[in-house]
Amino acid sequence: MNTSTTQDFRYLDRPQGRVAYSLDGAGPLIVAIPGMGDLRSSYRELVAPLIDAGYRVAVMDLRGHGDSDTTFSAHGDIATGQDLIALVEKLDGPAVVLGNSMGAAAAAWAAAERPDLFAGLVLYGPLLREGSSSRLVMTTNRLLYRIVLARPWGARFWAGYYRSINKGTRAPWLDEHIAEITATLRKPGRLRSFRDLALQLDHSVVEPRLIDVKAPIRAFVGELDPDYSDPRAESEWMANLGAQVDLVSDSGHYPHAQRPDITVPATLEFLAALRDESVVGWATRA
Repeated sequence: MNTSTTQDFRYLDRPQGRVAYSLDGAGPLIVAIPGMGDLRSSYRELVAPLIDAGYRVAVMDLRGHGDSDTTFSAHGDIATGQDLIALVEKLDGPAVVLGNSMGAAAAAWAAAERPDLFAGLVLYGPLLREGSSSRLVMTTNRLLYRIVLARPWGARFWAGYYRSINKGTRAPWLDEHIAEITATLRKPGRLRSFRDLALQLDHSVVEPRLIDVKAPIRAFVGELDPDYSDPRAESEWMANLGAQVDLVSDSGHYPHAQRPDITVPATLEFLAALRDESVVGWATRA
């Protein structure tokens, strides 16, 4: 199910604009968040199995991405986490959240901020800390973002980079997905919003909040993910925080899309365990 090309989507009203999301199914609430520069359709391997398993599934676009408005001035993990909290409240949560990349960071921040709203987190290629880059490197990268994410080449640059971090097994629909991302970024205001996000993004705001996350965490890290200097070490760091972590073979930054043969059944298993535990307010939600 391609959740970003369907016309059946809704809007969450937020200060400065609207955030788009799809909603299907019935049962305990699941909310999925894509990563930077991505679309709702990155979750196409998970949506149908989740609905079939008896869940109500919402998949949101980031600010300025997909069908969301481009009128926002604030972007990043906290802004996305605030949108997530507002959506879960609107949909009568609590929820289990699926998050990829910066979407995972936003989910962790939100779970620390409002533990009453989150029954669990499932994270794919999560970026929960800023890493070991020096402040000079980070400043240099932001200067580069101003150049590479500018018109007229910005959409083409991101398409190439997105393909490059799909190391290992690639989804059979990757070409279609990249074409959809590229076409979206060429719409008015989209590339500017994406560049604003890249310039504002700072995962250091999330790391100190991880100690406040009470929800169970299942994480999937691609063993070939170039966004980590050492995927195995990052997996061990997350495990030390209390997460159940799988190092996914032959996968890069998008294990939910690249290795659904591993991530989909493992995600369903994690959710079933939460239901068996009768998590208050979530497991019995219609």
